[in-house]
Amino acid sequence: MPTTLAPTAGPLTGPAHRDANVLRWLGAYVSSAIGDNVYYIALSWAAVQSGTPAQAGLVTAAGALPRALLMLGGGVIADRYGPRPTVLVCTAARTVLVLTAAALLLAASPGLWLLGAVAVVFGLVDAVFLPA
Repeated sequence: MPTTLAPTAGPLTGPAHRDANVLRWLGAYVSSAIGDNVYYIALSWAAVQSGTPAQAGLVTAAGALPRALLMLGGGVIADRYGPRPTVLVCTAARTVLVLTAAALLLAASPGLWLLGAVAVVFGLVDAVFLPA
């Protein structure tokens, strides 16, 4: 008895720049990149207000170090759980972290240790977010 296969979906019928999924991803990626840059500027500015420019550099480096060391492990997590759930969880965690840091900055003048801790935790979450 011959078996026939159902026709499979072919390639995209239109250009990629008109695909709704591509446009949603591009909009989310651009807004995320803008938010990341605003975060780094705000973190540096708050660190300079609390200490010296050299100490602000240490706070920034404290955030970059876990990102650089743990990004490979973040790729493993993204492969294990899938990129979409990983990105959603990391985005939620980064949002909560940044809003908490903003509330602390508004409520009081935090020390460099608190800004460094925020930078390290953000770097940890970023190490999982970026590979996804």
